[in-house]
Amino acid sequence: MARKTTNNPPTEKKNAPDIVIITGLSGSGMSSATNAFQDLGFFCVDNLPITMLQTFARLVNSDEEDEKGIRRAALVIDIRERGFLADFRTELRALRTNGLRVTVLFFEASDDVLQHRFSETRRPHPAERGQGLLAAIKAEREAMSRIRSLADQIIDTSEHTVHTLRSFLLERFSPDRQGAPMRVQVLSFGHKYGNPGDLELLFDVRHLPNPHFVSDLKRLSGHDSRVVKYLRSHEEVRETLQRFTDLLTYLLPLYKREGKSYVTVGIGCTGGRHRSVMIANALARALRRAGFDAHAAHRDVRKINRSQFRSKLLKV
Repeated sequence: MARKTTNNPPTEKKNAPDIVIITGLSGSGMSSATNAFQDLGFFCVDNLPITMLQTFARLVNSDEEDEKGIRRAALVIDIRERGFLADFRTELRALRTNGLRVTVLFFEASDDVLQHRFSETRRPHPAERGQGLLAAIKAEREAMSRIRSLADQIIDTSEHTVHTLRSFLLERFSPDRQGAPMRVQVLSFGHKYGNPGDLELLFDVRHLPNPHFVSDLKRLSGHDSRVVKYLRSHEEVRETLQRFTDLLTYLLPLYKREGKSYVTVGIGCTGGRHRSVMIANALARALRRAGFDAHAAHRDVRKINRSQFRSKLLKV
């Protein structure tokens, strides 16, 4: 069904995809994603043959008065399907040419996380040909690179648990948030732990004064009023926060106009403990005052080293 252009910001329901195609790397959480979409009321099919995609698409109908049609569908198509790599681009173009709204989600994770998940579950990797698990992961990543380039959204599940991934997908794809203000997550993180994979916008605040080098503040976090007071005493901190706020209050309505209802803004400093936390909190408050449903989250504020978090990794 073709999307209609209006002068008013579209609601989430009007812009809900007719078909979500779930694809990506083996072990990256596609099964967990399918369960989340099933909870959202999507008709879900796992490992659909690529040759059946056009036939299945004829069953999809966004008309709510048609009780027989499938209004929303989520399809898992991955490397298990032999014709997937060769034919997917053509089939995707055909779906969209026929007027269907199609969203392609590509799930991935780091090599070490994928190794850990397969070692935990003792499942064979579908690309394993006797060359070892890591080689199979790398081979699949290379083979899937063409599919990845076609994705509307790439979701890195390296730091997700089953529960956080489910919450993330429910927030982004719920069809029941009609008329709700745009939701904005302002996510602080430390660059030394790697950049988050699911960001629409990323701001680096390593140019700001670092409380880590102030002896009385080093062991505190950006939540602490003493750290906040220290940072706000600097003109460049106040100006940076104001410029970020001005830019986002300009950009976010444009994102909503294009159909987005959920945006994640990354705020990165070196360790994710002081500057990014303070800025993320302040920015979320400023956006709430501007009418957005904004909240701050902090990935690395309590982090000491990555190994402590391996037990929490998503099991698939």
